[in-house]
Amino acid sequence: MTDEFFMQQALKEAQKAYSEGEIPVGAVVVLNNKIIARGHNQVERLNDPTAHAEVIALTSAFNFLGAKYLPEGTLYVTVEPCLMCAGALYWSKVSKVVWGADDEKNGHKRITGNNWPFHPKTEVVKGILKEECAAIMKNFFRDKR
Repeated sequence: MTDEFFMQQALKEAQKAYSEGEIPVGAVVVLNNKIIARGHNQVERLNDPTAHAEVIALTSAFNFLGAKYLPEGTLYVTVEPCLMCAGALYWSKVSKVVWGADDEKNGHKRITGNNWPFHPKTEVVKGILKEECAAIMKNFFRDKR
């Protein structure tokens, strides 16, 4: 299994969000090369500003494992995590975060700059299926106008 394969799965979650009228961000949590949790934005559905794809996927993974940390886990998300999600990822102690498209407007880097918001042992990989991840966001907002 490759980063591209798992990002495709995150894109499927983003498509679910898109079809539900949510901002199309999707995430999957992988452990030992298997998807153990999925999530997509549900802010509108749940009337909850914290119901981001990453938080939904992390909560599902914690429940699945019966644990509060994911030191061997990888989270794939279609868009750069916001500051809130970066904090959730920090506390999860996830070993790797992989995202597709950068988010200059709402991504964590807008606030953190070059400061590392993740756990010190977390590896970050950016730009996996970047064009596809950016396209679904652009299409969503174009359709909303």
